[in-house]
Amino acid sequence: MKSILSTKKLSNSQKQLFLNSGLSLVEYDAIFISPTNAQLPSKEIENVIFTSKNSVNAVLGKRRFKNCFCVGEKTAELLSDNGFHIQEVADYGKDLANIIAKKYASETFTFFCGNKRMDEIPGRLQQENIKFQEIQVYNTSLNPQAFSQNFDGILFFSPSAVQSFTEKNTLSGITAFCIGNTTALEAKKHTNNIIIATKPSIENVIVQVVKYFKK
Repeated sequence: MKSILSTKKLSNSQKQLFLNSGLSLVEYDAIFISPTNAQLPSKEIENVIFTSKNSVNAVLGKRRFKNCFCVGEKTAELLSDNGFHIQEVADYGKDLANIIAKKYASETFTFFCGNKRMDEIPGRLQQENIKFQEIQVYNTSLNPQAFSQNFDGILFFSPSAVQSFTEKNTLSGITAFCIGNTTALEAKKHTNNIIIATKPSIENVIVQVVKYFKK
């Protein structure tokens, strides 16, 4: 039986996707997320950029936001479920930055992010002279654990998870299943056996794993 490691604890519905696949699953949290005590602007914020559910969860209930610009459907869904208006959604930060540069260059933005955020959005906004302020609302910390068991495949959902796993383990001979390109870039430092999800969602990563090992 092929054994799979998920670097994030999965929900019951996500685990259901593994059912009847003949794969054995081990799961743990390779990273921990904790909110910061960031000072938020006192009034309703006009345009807000969220790149993950982590940043949404860190500020929910603390402020109102007029227009939300999101990376990922799950991020947008969480905001929408809490009554916020979604102005734009893109699968990747680079795509969202392009949309903002093309359509909203005269606007001012607040970018809620973590301590390990990528440069794609702030870099592009600076390049285009678009006004924005960046507020770090959560921290990502690594949770490295050594595994004695050998795995056939590992699920990675962020570059930080790759860093955490490879701190005490090797990816040699293992297929890395990555949620997106930035995660895959980090994995490439350790292995060439990489499969990237066709859509950046946890569910799609799982689908790729099941498809790959059913071949």
